[in-house]
Amino acid sequence: MTATARTAPDAPGTPANPATAATLVIGATGTTGSRTTAHLVAAGRRVKAGSRRAAPVRGAEPVRFDWYDPTCFGAAVAGADSVYLVPPVGDPDPAAVMLPFLDRARAAGVRRAVLLSSSAITEGGPAVGQVHAALPGLFDEWAVLRPSWFMQNFTGSHAHADSIRADGVILTAAGTGRVGFVDADDIAAVAARALTDDRAPDTDLVLTGPEALSHDDIAAVLTELSGRQVVHHRLTYEAMRDRLAAAVPPAFAAMLAGMDRAIAEGAEDRTTDTVHRLTGRPPHAFRTVAARELTAHPARPDIL
Repeated sequence: MTATARTAPDAPGTPANPATAATLVIGATGTTGSRTTAHLVAAGRRVKAGSRRAAPVRGAEPVRFDWYDPTCFGAAVAGADSVYLVPPVGDPDPAAVMLPFLDRARAAGVRRAVLLSSSAITEGGPAVGQVHAALPGLFDEWAVLRPSWFMQNFTGSHAHADSIRADGVILTAAGTGRVGFVDADDIAAVAARALTDDRAPDTDLVLTGPEALSHDDIAAVLTELSGRQVVHHRLTYEAMRDRLAAAVPPAFAAMLAGMDRAIAEGAEDRTTDTVHRLTGRPPHAFRTVAARELTAHPARPDIL
């Protein structure tokens, strides 16, 4: 999978006035975007909250942003000197729409970009890995966040959370492989620092929680906290691929199922100190996050 051909980017534009410049958060109503916006607003940063419907976001200026509509790019980046990039969801070739936007942002004076990628995707790899490879050549100040799998996948709007609520099951091809699942709020805390610290990271950052857990471990914690039986059903790679292909393009389904297979082979059995190093506090444990979700939704016993 390769990025589409493109012309050389325009020279950097005039940076926005640091005293009044904003951070454009793309996907500001999403899992990490909403949390990153909240961190930035709490720190007194001016934020332009980008979403397809320009939905209101507390403390931020809502702006319309759609990766597939370049006519909205100019207004979105106007007055911004930094941008948090959440790739288009489910697109197997995000570089095709992201790289033209990044050229536009650079020409408009954006000087720092922080990209949300994945621990499973390296620089130059498939999908967002192509954007990762291009970022250092476009911006002098940059970071690529490569978080492990989100803890919120089991409590939010992810397919895992849906199957837990509907049937009390987690379906993966990950076998007994372990993952350093990470709290989305920890990702956002790192994103906010990467966007606002005097010195940008200028590197990629692998983000994990404090421990590596199998999906069986996750099911056991959810069972204990919710009082409802949750089990992990282990699928083959082929079964997982075919299940995913009902909702996403076949090539993307194969890539996602392949990530599960890599987990089974030990690719994600690790933890890092990145959250602690950049935020000054340890990352949250899965038990803490799951309990927090239950406490936050006392009227929703089916939240897990």
